[in-house]
Amino acid sequence: MNSLQLPIGEISEQTGRLRTQIRDFLKQEKEHGAFVPKCDTWLSGFSADFSRKLGERGWIGMTWPLKYGGHERSAIERYVVIEELLAAGAPVAGHWIADRQTGPLLLRYGTDEQCREFLPRIARGECYFAIGLSEPNAGSDLAAVHTRAEKIDGGWILNGSKTWTSGAHHAHYMITLCRTSPYHPEKRHEGMSQLLVDLTAPGVTIRPILLMTGEHHFNEVFFEDVFLPENRLIGVEGNGWKQGMTELAYERSGPERFLSTYPLLEELINQLRKKGDKHLMAQGSKLVSRLCTLRQMSIGIAHLLEKGESPDIAAALVKDMGTKFEQQVAEIARLLIPTTPSTNAANRLDQLMAQAVLHAPGFTLRGGTTEILRGIVAKGVIAK
Repeated sequence: MNSLQLPIGEISEQTGRLRTQIRDFLKQEKEHGAFVPKCDTWLSGFSADFSRKLGERGWIGMTWPLKYGGHERSAIERYVVIEELLAAGAPVAGHWIADRQTGPLLLRYGTDEQCREFLPRIARGECYFAIGLSEPNAGSDLAAVHTRAEKIDGGWILNGSKTWTSGAHHAHYMITLCRTSPYHPEKRHEGMSQLLVDLTAPGVTIRPILLMTGEHHFNEVFFEDVFLPENRLIGVEGNGWKQGMTELAYERSGPERFLSTYPLLEELINQLRKKGDKHLMAQGSKLVSRLCTLRQMSIGIAHLLEKGESPDIAAALVKDMGTKFEQQVAEIARLLIPTTPSTNAANRLDQLMAQAVLHAPGFTLRGGTTEILRGIVAKGVIAK
């Protein structure tokens, strides 16, 4: 019988000093009023000032080469930093996508010119990127992408649209998956390329898709005869599908896939301790045990990245399980402790509950739907 070997890993004691440094920094920032911990801040918590502070401390682009503004630290050290940031509910949305996937994608497929132009700015926390994958008629079925780039003298002309583009209203650039050859129904994965789009360029329009909280996080982005120079092609023309799948592997591989509602879980456990009800605490502890399992698997993925291996199948599995867990935190919390969720509530638990519930619909959209993720895992197991 075919089987999938799931990565399980540990974090060494050598990272203890780094963890202490990031915790001390976060404590000081909270005491100075730089941020209030919230749920889901890796996508909805934007602070340009906070991103710059992380860049100054070398906590963005941690694994990248020194010549591109990186710090040549390990994937495990990076894991420790992002884990602490997520657990604290810190506002990291500005640089998050650029650090997590744009940088690694450029290092793997980009030119030296592209790396020198963008990576140092990303590492300083000064340059943000959005993801240009999904379209109105090409969400889960990404191979149905119809945004088109036509080759002309000196560059490309881009037309089409993207949707569910997280943080595009803050981002400076977007890596856009588009068709650079005609669409053929029987060869849908061919003829796609990735282009680096300046979101301030003439012909680019960004429109908000508001969350139920009224927050502006998702967007629609429209391209109308947008000119892109030749040097904005990433990798090889026609290799866009493979590159896009690599980008998605980076997107699905981190602990943000199960720590979005961690601030709510932490507050729930604190409240259960105060109640002193062993039965209720036992129910809450089940969530903690699931979190520990997901964390061990996620650390294992970090070890795969450290070895230079592709974590696509394992990342899809952890993302699927993590999405379910994030939703369970809110579902179980409301059963254990009566709440009146409100984003304006004075009660901390009520406030975090509202954030978790109202952001939950987006959990299953970003990074791939449950059906797509399970398809990836199933195909991966069969292929083993």
